[in-house]
Amino acid sequence: MKFILILLSIVTGVTACAAQRDYAFPNNINTAEHYVFYSHGFIVEGDDPTPIHPRWGVYDFPSIQKALDDDSYTLIAHHRPKGVSPIDYAKRLAGEVQQLITLGVPPENITLTGFSRGGAITILAANELKNAKVNVVILAGCAGLINRKRDIQLYGRVLSIYETSDDVGSCNLLEARSPMLREFKEIAISTGKEHGAFYRPIDEWLVPLKRWINDSVSKPEINKNE
Repeated sequence: MKFILILLSIVTGVTACAAQRDYAFPNNINTAEHYVFYSHGFIVEGDDPTPIHPRWGVYDFPSIQKALDDDSYTLIAHHRPKGVSPIDYAKRLAGEVQQLITLGVPPENITLTGFSRGGAITILAANELKNAKVNVVILAGCAGLINRKRDIQLYGRVLSIYETSDDVGSCNLLEARSPMLREFKEIAISTGKEHGAFYRPIDEWLVPLKRWINDSVSKPEINKNE
């Protein structure tokens, strides 16, 4: 009986480990695959994937990763170290995107997504890439650094989602100074949760985000010259 319990414990542990997904940049690249990057907010920087904000509660990074995970694309969601420079990290992110493109992944099969500071990093990475075919999703990311640096622009196909009770609002100023946009769509949600609306994977922002991503997966870019 003791042996059986030990065996069951081993099997359960192996199964649990197998169930955990690695959201790091993949070692093997499939050029026919779609790739989605998610960059978390400032509070998650460091060692704790579920930090607690005194006003907005738990930022559940693992649950967001799990909710964003999808069979139709590969999710890449790094846990950033504490004190990292947004500008430097955006260059790293842009480098990973460029690596995918260099290896043969079509840029329209790549989506950059980020919330708050992660949204700012996403915008900075898009500005670094200057690729009008890459998809971009901004979750409450148009504030502070982005508004101050007037030379920053968006490129490609962009979705912005913001919460009406949050101090961080629309990306319309960034849109207005971004002539290389192929498409811009903005959604305002009203949960009353302020910035904390994006701390957990709730339907108000998750459903339109995944619908928009999957729309880019199912509808490849049309060549207007054909």
